[in-house]
Amino acid sequence: MIGSGPSYQPRGNPCAQCGKPIARPDWIESSPGRASFLWFCRACNYRFEAIAIYDESDPDAIAA
Repeated sequence: MIGSGPSYQPRGNPCAQCGKPIARPDWIESSPGRASFLWFCRACNYRFEAIAIYDESDPDAIAA
């Protein structure tokens, strides 16, 4: 099951540019119903942001 909430930290996300896995996000910002993750790939120096939006009535569900 995919985690959510302020204690959840994604791991092994692939780089959006070169596809190599990134161990963990450089920055996480969360607010009710959403979390933003800033990723930096050390293999190709690419930075990108991923945003997860959660259904506030069900904190374990992720809307795609």
